[in-house]
Amino acid sequence: MAVYTDIDADTLAQFAAHYPLAEIRDLKGITAGVQNSNFLLTTAEAKYILTVYESSANGVAAEDLPFFLGLMQHLSAKGLSCPVPLTRHDAGLISTVKGRPAALVSFLEGRSVKTPQPEHCRALGAAMARMHVASDGFDLRRENNHGRANWQALFERCHDRADEVSPDLTKAMEQELARLATAWPDDLPAGIIHADLFPDNVFFMQMDVSGLIDFYFACNDFYAYDLAIALNAWCFEADATFNVTKARAMVSGSQNVRPLSQAEIDAMPILAAGAAMRFLTTRLFDWLNQINGAQVEPKNPNDFLRRLRFHRSATRPADYGLTLCILQLTQTERAQPIRDT
Repeated sequence: MAVYTDIDADTLAQFAAHYPLAEIRDLKGITAGVQNSNFLLTTAEAKYILTVYESSANGVAAEDLPFFLGLMQHLSAKGLSCPVPLTRHDAGLISTVKGRPAALVSFLEGRSVKTPQPEHCRALGAAMARMHVASDGFDLRRENNHGRANWQALFERCHDRADEVSPDLTKAMEQELARLATAWPDDLPAGIIHADLFPDNVFFMQMDVSGLIDFYFACNDFYAYDLAIALNAWCFEADATFNVTKARAMVSGSQNVRPLSQAEIDAMPILAAGAAMRFLTTRLFDWLNQINGAQVEPKNPNDFLRRLRFHRSATRPADYGLTLCILQLTQTERAQPIRDT
């Protein structure tokens, strides 16, 4: 459930008066998502998504909204398909609904996929790399507040109870956090990344990406870390096995747009482990600090513990699909679908 703020007719009329909108036909709450209140707003001419940014510990900070909304404007102007904030009559992007910040963005056609195939992964890899390239020149900056310092801080808050989730989890996380601190790279190609490209944040029309959504974790970090997050999100099966066919497809799609440097290739095993740790720590904290009556059910951290175990055993870039044959593909070969053999 992701509708925390009710919008009555008078409130909607006051909000809409600030925008160049045709006659409003309908406003319907959207139950997907966990942080904000989202609505599908239909007018006589178009559809929009109205988002009310709720104030909560995990919500979007009001001071970050110029970055997020400005980034979407910038990416769209560079040709990337993503939601575009609608500009108010006063040229602003941020409004207020019942005392909370709110914005109106364009509606994207398409749907997310629940069971990605290699062709989906290839298309996502290319779209992600196009986003990285298109973000160049955006003049605002936002630090990654879910980076390594946050992993350590959340783990320390969960330290005494982590073993309730899985036996010896405390020891395993202590060891892995120490390894990550020592091995984490400090000089890779960097810029603005999405940082949350899970399948539900990517829309498709058949096998083609029709748009990227939910930029509310976007930040400045290593481009290859964004790829590592996507490998975690798209390339593990339900039984926690890593599907290298999907990984090869994603890597080749990315390579076709922005080739990886040798340093990025060498760093992928540690970046992928760090990406798993990022989601393990946030899910562990949410799991151990559930709120009675909350409308959002926390996600089981063990899913990313199993991913982390794979990353501990993976020591070569080839384990993630970064093989010489993929990295040296010609333009023609990259366009061919990767199939299981």
